[in-house]
Amino acid sequence: MGDPAGISPELTARLLALPELRDVCRFIAIGDERVLRKGADIAGVALDLQLACRHDIPDLPASGHVFIDLGHLDPADVTVSEATLIGGQFAVENFRFALQLAHQGRCDGVCFTPFNKKAMRYAYPGYDDEIRFVSDVLSYPGKMREFNVLERIWNARVTSHIPLSAVASHLSREAILAELKLTGECLRQAGFDRPRIAVAGLNPHAGDGGSFGMEEIEVIEPAVKAAQALGMDVDGPFPADTVFLRGLKEGFHAVLTMYHDQGQIAMKMMGFDKGVTMIGGLPFPLCTPAHGTAYDIAGRGIADVGASREAVFLAARMAERRRAPAEQM
Repeated sequence: MGDPAGISPELTARLLALPELRDVCRFIAIGDERVLRKGADIAGVALDLQLACRHDIPDLPASGHVFIDLGHLDPADVTVSEATLIGGQFAVENFRFALQLAHQGRCDGVCFTPFNKKAMRYAYPGYDDEIRFVSDVLSYPGKMREFNVLERIWNARVTSHIPLSAVASHLSREAILAELKLTGECLRQAGFDRPRIAVAGLNPHAGDGGSFGMEEIEVIEPAVKAAQALGMDVDGPFPADTVFLRGLKEGFHAVLTMYHDQGQIAMKMMGFDKGVTMIGGLPFPLCTPAHGTAYDIAGRGIADVGASREAVFLAARMAERRRAPAEQM
């Protein structure tokens, strides 16, 4: 469960009640039962879950749909539509518990309903983003990256939460090639056996032959050619203002952009209510809806479950493909 002051309680309840999700995975939900019950009342759904506490967890996941009640937040203490320390503490503890279960191999993937980063920072001052928190909690040494996912196309990016003024200096042939490799790996895990990736340029008109910058000629194009030499189906760099149109029309499965908003604006315009954020590079899928906590509609029972539903479907699909080779051994 994510931030209790926003739409996370009702979204969690809606997800746990959806028959199509209960048919494709076994839920292990984590939070406080009192907060969940209030979310179910707001959403108008009935829940059928086996209850467990943190010290008496049943065999997972064979025991069916389980709610692990950490018993750490009274709904009466929640200030709706406000980022608070107790809300951040609730979300941080739930997230840490879920990550540790996955790290121990007791579940196959992790999804979370929206966090509020301001509240998370109250509870965990070093909380820059989910990647930083996961790295801290699991002491994970590997490379992780955030992907934005729609049904028809994915967005990967070379740089993320850095100032726009710093983007060009963070681009290199090696960094772009590493992102292309990780993107291809994650796409295959999601079911794309021969992933196609379009690469965006950095500058207007993709530099227009060096007229508006040399990054395309000196950095991005060499990375694309290096990926092609490895047998990857990669093309570009294409002008950023048309690369998503090209991607959709020509059947690319993902677009690699050079910085955060270069892809985020396009993805949210195409499917704000359906977009999923996936953290790639971990031994397990980590997914969440791409939208936020929606404080403006919290408690009204009108939150759209679409993106959260897609997040669970994606995590389940990726987990199933990861399990298949191990089960065949």
